[in-house]
Amino acid sequence: MSVRELVVLGTASQVPTRHRNHNGYLLRWDGQGVLFDPGEGTQRQMLRAGVAAHDIHRICVTHFHGDHSLGLAGVIQRINLDQVPHPVTAHYPASGQHFFERLRYATAYRETVKLDEGPVAADGPLAVTDAYTLDARRLSHPVESYGYRLTEPDGRRILPERLAAHGIKGPDVGRLQREGVLNGVTLDDVSEVRRGQRFAFVMDTRLCDGVHALADGADMLVIESTFLDEDVRLATDHGHLTAGQAAAVARDAGVRHLVLTHFSQRYSEPAEFERQARAVGFEGELSIAQDLMRVPVPKRT
Repeated sequence: MSVRELVVLGTASQVPTRHRNHNGYLLRWDGQGVLFDPGEGTQRQMLRAGVAAHDIHRICVTHFHGDHSLGLAGVIQRINLDQVPHPVTAHYPASGQHFFERLRYATAYRETVKLDEGPVAADGPLAVTDAYTLDARRLSHPVESYGYRLTEPDGRRILPERLAAHGIKGPDVGRLQREGVLNGVTLDDVSEVRRGQRFAFVMDTRLCDGVHALADGADMLVIESTFLDEDVRLATDHGHLTAGQAAAVARDAGVRHLVLTHFSQRYSEPAEFERQARAVGFEGELSIAQDLMRVPVPKRT
């Protein structure tokens, strides 16, 4: 059975706390797994969340601050220790190539798995698979940072009432789907476009064009909200978003499920992030991320 869900491994900003690990997020997308921003402690959080190295097919690092990348060394070595049977591709800002190499070869180990490197140097597509297209967009942070977006190809939804109107049933339905036309009836005549699902991942950034482009029409948006709105000056100075800013982006982009994360340790009451997100008028599903929680990607409409 296909599964599309976000597994939250860590949610802390800058430093871990007693209740929040460094960042780490695994997106399960049918049979594929995309690991975003593995901070320190990710390997242990994977164990606690029931995530195996075999679940990882792609690693996406937004930028090379420690809370988003220090776990790379352990994760890469675990992938090799467990002899993952498929290639793994790592994406990261090209300007941080030296950081990636240092983390990849932080200590001695035996390489058993093909790890492809896909550095990101500009906006645009990074990979096209049968399941999704992966794109990157530049963000606004003191170091080079990119957000990521998965877009499923559009499909078609068969409409039973149109099939009946044309007298098509049984094996002829499958034949029409395969061949696109049957006795003068086209697939367009009996179906409609089913928009592919969209997932966006936005970490450390100020408001910028890239944030809006990634969020546009997303079924699920995972986005940092390091600060509360009263600390907006701090957020801007340090290259971050507030809860209200992140939720306003989601509101304007038509996001269906908003996941707020990457919280500063200065705050002890997560409910305030939800209150501020709702105060700007976001009315979709809303999750305040907690370590080890699982969040299903909304079903297709």
